[in-house]
Amino acid sequence: MRVLYLLNISNPDRLSADSGWIFADLLAPALADAGAEVTVAAPAAAGDARCGFRQTKVPGTKYRARFSTDIDELVALIRAEKPDAVVANQIEEAPAVRTALLEAGSDALLAGYCHYLPFSFTGGGQLLLDPSLNDAGLGRPVLLAFAAGLAACDRVMVHSATAASWVSAAAARMTVDLGDLLQVVPAPRDERLVCDPSTAHRGQDAGTIGVYNHRLYAHYGTEQFVHLARELSASGTVRLQVMDLFGQRRAVRTGLDDSPERMRDQLAALPNIQIVSDRGDRVRYRNLLAGARFGIAPFRPGCPWSMSVIDCQGMGLPVISPRLGWLAEHIDPELCFTTPAEAVALAERLATDDEFHALHAKRAHASTTDFTPARVAARYLEALS
Repeated sequence: MRVLYLLNISNPDRLSADSGWIFADLLAPALADAGAEVTVAAPAAAGDARCGFRQTKVPGTKYRARFSTDIDELVALIRAEKPDAVVANQIEEAPAVRTALLEAGSDALLAGYCHYLPFSFTGGGQLLLDPSLNDAGLGRPVLLAFAAGLAACDRVMVHSATAASWVSAAAARMTVDLGDLLQVVPAPRDERLVCDPSTAHRGQDAGTIGVYNHRLYAHYGTEQFVHLARELSASGTVRLQVMDLFGQRRAVRTGLDDSPERMRDQLAALPNIQIVSDRGDRVRYRNLLAGARFGIAPFRPGCPWSMSVIDCQGMGLPVISPRLGWLAEHIDPELCFTTPAEAVALAERLATDDEFHALHAKRAHASTTDFTPARVAARYLEALS
């Protein structure tokens, strides 16, 4: 099978902070191992020497990535690659891809991967627009473009059962019948970030360190995390390491949303909290995780998946989490909390109770075993068949 993998990269200045690029870099070689011929069309190469690469332009902003697709470029790609299947990782781009397939005279299957959902649902079934895609009232146009993308696809892939439920519900509200097109295909874990907790030897200081390794955008619920960080720092039992994943961002990005910088400064001012950076180095990132005792999930309401949570769990770090979205589906119920007081109690217990920690470290590690690149690649090819 010849697969053309279309990838938008939102963080070209720091690829290690771009989950879409990391997933492609892990998945493309696994697809090649399974016998597929893969070409990645993206602003930066992903995969290994067996994978083809077609460089595309950086869209500049998250809105341009959704509304400024170059159909001429797509037609040329399709004619050159002659794919059996095209994977559109920016689901809003699917109608343009369908148009390009038509113009190129290609009967390739079109699969859309819902890497990011521009909405979420409350427990009462209310649809909420994602605030990160609602600047100047663009949230509803993005939502409608998302629905158009679903309608253009032969297959629709999502990360999790939670995402499948939300996408199905949103599609039904916009009269898009997905039928049996929807497939749950999780993202691959990074095998460089896997450590069996039964054989791990953590540093002497790791027993008190909780790590927060998520993007510091306000829409990730970072203000709620700042509140929790104050509670944890006041307890004196736990020290926190907060990762600055972006470093210095381009002005075009900070102009749309400067909350990561503001949140970082607020956290840096708190006692018992250290701001750390992996500097875009995957080995340094692994070492930072290996030096911690547990992780903290984001407070993002529309969370269909979290690469950073899987990174922690693969390293044998239990993750405490608010009861939200996919997090509540995936994380051990014993580690989920509703109030800051419950979160502090869980953090302190993981820091001080070795038996409790060992049990949940083992469970966390085991929860990622179905996400190896080889297993995910097999599910990908099954979805594309």
